[in-house]
Amino acid sequence: MGNDKDKWLNILALTTVILALGATVSTLSVGKYSNRGILKQTQASNQWAYYQAKSIKGYLYELQKEKLEADLRLLPSTTPQEAIDDLKRRIESYASNIKRYESEKQDIQKLAMALEAERDQASVLSQQFGIAVILLQLAILLSSIASVMKKKPVWVLGIFLGLAGFIYIANGLFLIF
Repeated sequence: MGNDKDKWLNILALTTVILALGATVSTLSVGKYSNRGILKQTQASNQWAYYQAKSIKGYLYELQKEKLEADLRLLPSTTPQEAIDDLKRRIESYASNIKRYESEKQDIQKLAMALEAERDQASVLSQQFGIAVILLQLAILLSSIASVMKKKPVWVLGIFLGLAGFIYIANGLFLIF
């Protein structure tokens, strides 16, 4: 019977090592995806600031264009054609810049939203690995208690928690659910 107990203690030690390995992998993954989430949030914030700058520049062109259009309407009929043509060219230039800024803003918006989606994905993965860490740490704790108390039911409970932790690792890696 002592031999069975020694065999069980060896299995308990091996499972504890496996649980610790899983906890280590999960801890590293939590850090990785947390950092990735922070990076993507920073990049998205930069893109939104860039978007805002383009909006302000576009708005300034709109204001200038409207002013020139008003000036053009107020010109007396004796104004030389050169001056009128110059105003029209500037109005067209401003209209072109406004259109360009609108197009650039759309591209910036798409990139910012894609970065936010990556941030959200990193947050989900970080959470999955974080739950895995908690479950695996509890499993390690129960395995330790089982080895000290020599109680298999405590170890079995730890194994179930460990399996749940590994399921969360798998979900973090492969997004099963």
